[in-house]
Amino acid sequence: MTTSGQNPKVDGFLKSAGKWREEMTRLRKILFDCHLAEDFKWGKPCYSFEGKNVVLIVPFKERCALIVCKGALLDDPEGILIKAGENTQAARQIRFSGMQQIVKLEATLRAYVLQAIEVEKAGLDVVYKPISERPVPEELQRKMDESPVLKTAFKALTPGRQREYLMHFSSAKQSATREARIEKCMPQILEGKGLNDHYKSQKK
Repeated sequence: MTTSGQNPKVDGFLKSAGKWREEMTRLRKILFDCHLAEDFKWGKPCYSFEGKNVVLIVPFKERCALIVCKGALLDDPEGILIKAGENTQAARQIRFSGMQQIVKLEATLRAYVLQAIEVEKAGLDVVYKPISERPVPEELQRKMDESPVLKTAFKALTPGRQREYLMHFSSAKQSATREARIEKCMPQILEGKGLNDHYKSQKK
């Protein structure tokens, strides 16, 4: 692999990686072959075209994966793009359980990544489902009915921030968990902050 354009943070990430080090290194080479710029964002190797994030390399416990940021816009003749969850709209995963699978799909992976680059060149964006089409959890609706101030604050959030909260609350299977998440996030909502702001403030 050429050393041109390698990010030292990614070098360090791969050196300290566990069981998926070889697979991620092979994926890294494929992405360099596609002439993407390498960065390190959200604690993961991230590859971009003209400043637009195209794909990330992410290790999981049972597999490693390429996360294609606008995978929903790609043609998928091989059927390898996976929607991680029912609320996922833009990103798609290409999952790998071992090196042999990556080697077998190498030409296909290059084709998919090049297609993702063409999406960015064309300036295409995922059309997100309107917030009005996303159901409001019963627990949140009850809280807003009890507190007009909370309802006003939530409605005043940007659509993206509303979407993040609704996905976060709805992803909990138990009502008690949804209730706890809402209680925890209420101060941030009242301050006009998003879910990510909530987590950032916790880390400070």
